[in-house]
Amino acid sequence: MAGRAFAALVDWGTSNFRIWLVDSQGEVLAERQSAEGMGSLDRSAYPAVLESHLSAFGASPDLPVVVAGMAGARTGWREAPYVETPAPLVGLFQHAIIPDGASRPVYILPGVCQRKDGAFDVMRGEETQLAGALEQGLENALICLPGTHSKWALVEDGQISRFTTVMTGELYNLISRQSILRLSIPEDGDAEADLDIFDQAVDQALEPGFALTSRLFSIRAEGLLSAGGKTGPAARLSGLLIGSEIAAIATDLKRHGKAYLIGTGKLTRLYARAIAQAGGEAVMLDGGLLVRRGLLASALSLFDHEFKE
Repeated sequence: MAGRAFAALVDWGTSNFRIWLVDSQGEVLAERQSAEGMGSLDRSAYPAVLESHLSAFGASPDLPVVVAGMAGARTGWREAPYVETPAPLVGLFQHAIIPDGASRPVYILPGVCQRKDGAFDVMRGEETQLAGALEQGLENALICLPGTHSKWALVEDGQISRFTTVMTGELYNLISRQSILRLSIPEDGDAEADLDIFDQAVDQALEPGFALTSRLFSIRAEGLLSAGGKTGPAARLSGLLIGSEIAAIATDLKRHGKAYLIGTGKLTRLYARAIAQAGGEAVMLDGGLLVRRGLLASALSLFDHEFKE
């Protein structure tokens, strides 16, 4: 298996580590994942963690590795400086750095930053998925990566022209667990269990002049005044927050007509539903496939591939 391998591709996040052994066409020969993310590692531990997974593959000692994600953060293996917007996705490999302590060729890809008054922003890892989307033909697209800190990126002519990080998921957790609304929202609250209420809340958030902070307490008041009626507080809070996020990108959504969602699961389905309510089309993309495509594109540009099939 290792004789056919072209490279190892690594997505090294804050909480998780994923590695794929691939041939030069991107076919996955083997893969592994673990909870050895940046948040649980000392800087000195990175080489050993990487080698333990490569050893499990039986990879050759000179097999090259391309890494994306938080291994390149300031508190990671070695900082890979940000590339500023507008950031060409096809050229990310040109800014890769070589970390200390590696016993083989290892390249860590950079993140992307935005330096604009009132809209300073950073991403690290998501840009590689966007590079994978470019490999899939999305040279001009509005792309969303739902999560605790969602990312909205506008890709124009193969470049990240601008992007926004939205703390919707974190706000949901803070509001539902630490504010007065904790008395109304159960810990196991499920927005998908009350989709009609979620839809109503999204519609409210999309109304002209909507102000999120003036609507939040109504969730608590509704529970007190409903006299046993159905209230769906988790769905209402989710709808207000996600709807507010969609409202903020309404102009871009109207211009593009669709938004590409990189993700899976319940949260991504809720985003797709809210986008449809705003008059857009949501198109789902496979994040794991995209990060591999982005990493492979960089690997093909970085490495001598004499043994390419």
